[in-house]
Amino acid sequence: MASDAPAEGSGTSRLPAAEGGGHSGLHIDAGDDWMVMAHGYAWGVYTDQSGPRGDDKAYVQSMAMLNAEKATGWGKVQLKSMFSLEPLMKNRGYPNLFASGETAGGEALVDRQHPHDLFMELAARVDINVGADGSVFLYGGPVGEPALGPSAFMHRGSARYNPEAPITHHWFDSGHITYGVATAGFASRQFQIEGSIFTGQEPDEDRWDIEKPRFDSWSVRATWNPTPYWAVQASTGRLKEPESLHPGEDEQRTTASVHYANGKGLSAMLAFSAKDRKPGETLTAWIAEANWDIDDHHTIFGRFENVKNDELFPDHDDPLHDMPFRVSKFQAGYAYRLPLGEQFNLALGGTVSAFAKPDALDAAYGKNPMGYTLFARLSLGL
Repeated sequence: MASDAPAEGSGTSRLPAAEGGGHSGLHIDAGDDWMVMAHGYAWGVYTDQSGPRGDDKAYVQSMAMLNAEKATGWGKVQLKSMFSLEPLMKNRGYPNLFASGETAGGEALVDRQHPHDLFMELAARVDINVGADGSVFLYGGPVGEPALGPSAFMHRGSARYNPEAPITHHWFDSGHITYGVATAGFASRQFQIEGSIFTGQEPDEDRWDIEKPRFDSWSVRATWNPTPYWAVQASTGRLKEPESLHPGEDEQRTTASVHYANGKGLSAMLAFSAKDRKPGETLTAWIAEANWDIDDHHTIFGRFENVKNDELFPDHDDPLHDMPFRVSKFQAGYAYRLPLGEQFNLALGGTVSAFAKPDALDAAYGKNPMGYTLFARLSLGL
């Protein structure tokens, strides 16, 4: 049965309590009322994307979370850390048709998903009880997640076994690794309101270091948990020059999302985002995804995305440079899950993807581009 209190994702984002924040794992009583929690995965993937811009690659995704929590008479203290060895993948990352964002070798990454940084989170949160069921909180650190957008895709139960980052990642949750974040808010059993100041620019290509915080951007987010099974969020933020290749271009990003988890293996999310670039036009995106653990071993999952993107042709000499195109991606997948003892789990599976796009993109992508992946996912409590 789900608990009455809403669950937290990474940073301060909240997921349905029935989802448990998307995490379970190793819990250790460290003494002095401290509880240490460890989660993580290593994910071996092979992907093959078709068409003139397609590519294939075998690679490993990874994430490790080590958090500590202490309850006090006046509230709660949390220490949060998250790491990845994906910088070993090199800056071009892995093939992901119609994805865009960040750079490699000073060039825009298009049809690729960049690797995550070594430091994904180094932050702390302090909650101070207010009244019967409320608290005020402070969250922040050198690496964290501002109060903007839905929970990042690797923390959502609706995307738990999907090995690919969404092609809408830079519309919804690209700020989940931000160098310099400070957030203040109020949380109750059903509502949370929070505001952040943070660094607007996305991480640079040196993925092994901790970058200098700038605190040049802001955001606000409201979350409503009407029942233990639902979470609704709306947020907006002003980002200072988020893309290094677009100096002088700021962004007002506005998102809304609905999450559902029934505590019995079904998780889903529907979300909308608008990137109002200043100067520039507004680019919108939709994403819907779901994960269903049918029984103890079989899982099916899927994702639909629709996005308006004008970064598919970064070459200034290309006649299609800066032209916006609306593209849809359809993805379905299956995973066979094998528990390995009390804490570890192995999932074996794959996905297949298809795309809908304007005919003007046929020369670059082929008439009917497709993609597939195969994966083996070893996880600790995830």
